[in-house]
Amino acid sequence: MRFLHTADWQIGTQFGQFTAEEAAHLTEARYETVRRIALLATERQVDAVLVAGDVFDQQTVSDTVIRKLFAALNGFAGPWFMLPGNHDAALAESVWTRAMRLGCVPDNVRLLLTPGVGTLDELSLSLLHAPLTQRNTYDDTTTFFDHIETPAGHFRIGVAHGSVSGILQEGIDSANPIAPTRAETARLDYLALGDWHGVYEVNPRIWYSGTPEQDRFRANEPGYVLDVRIDTPGALPSVERVRIGKYQWRDLQHEIRFSSDIDVLRQQLLQLDETDVLRVRITGSAALADAQAIHVAIEEARARVRALRSSTTELKVLPTEEDLAALGARSGYLANVVARLRALQADETQAAAASNALLLLAGFQRDQHDKGAA
Repeated sequence: MRFLHTADWQIGTQFGQFTAEEAAHLTEARYETVRRIALLATERQVDAVLVAGDVFDQQTVSDTVIRKLFAALNGFAGPWFMLPGNHDAALAESVWTRAMRLGCVPDNVRLLLTPGVGTLDELSLSLLHAPLTQRNTYDDTTTFFDHIETPAGHFRIGVAHGSVSGILQEGIDSANPIAPTRAETARLDYLALGDWHGVYEVNPRIWYSGTPEQDRFRANEPGYVLDVRIDTPGALPSVERVRIGKYQWRDLQHEIRFSSDIDVLRQQLLQLDETDVLRVRITGSAALADAQAIHVAIEEARARVRALRSSTTELKVLPTEEDLAALGARSGYLANVVARLRALQADETQAAAASNALLLLAGFQRDQHDKGAA
């Protein structure tokens, strides 16, 4: 038995923190990744593809999104098994019922909308599936796996969506719990899970595949599918992580203390390209000229990477005597403005606005100087 395990495609995700152009690229990347999964399944001649929940990010995606997702599967003619997760739960009226009404679900796609077991004699496969029929439940939906009998000589594969109790981080065990012993108590050869967005091995028979296309700034090994092989029923699975994602989301935090720190920042940014989605946060303090150099470096990076969010609100701008001379702010009204802005930087609630104002003032003065020189 050989199959691809994937989950958390989150088709229809909204990327509101980015510009419309950036969001469009990130949205399209999710379909491209599904197409790559289909081609990978064909190239590796797997028996099936298991999608362990959250195919869609929300129930209210458009009909076009639904049609486009199912069209992206045509690169693999073998069976696809799709399980509803918490974002696309199998409600009485759901994204899945709409897909069926649209008639766009291919014949080789099996929607696992009710708890149970599916038997495929041609693959010697018994697939035990526990879809979510509501967004959150505090009962283990896989409990019934323990009591399901399957034909002798069949692979017992489970697929579910939820949080393995006591294993994952950040208190996400609060809903949709799954027992960490389920593979053992249910005599499963493998339990394919979705919900956690990174690759995670609970034990040799229980794995999270993570999302194949990264969608947040978290270093938990997103961007993979799992190629799972099981030689005979009862044998331990062999699991290979296969990199499939298009973009890598990078979180860069950089403190400025000396001018040389800007050169380090610039070198880090120069290593990024169109395959990167970047969040950069600058802290510390810098002279006005250095702060302008930081701004330029970030904007140059914005032109290279696929999407970028930046924050310099925690960077304190401290003009030097040379900065003041360049501004023409050593005396007179402009000097008073600069002094007032520098004083405001001592107030935590106004420091960021004061630093930004100093940068805007410097930019305005530079533009006026350039116009005069022209």
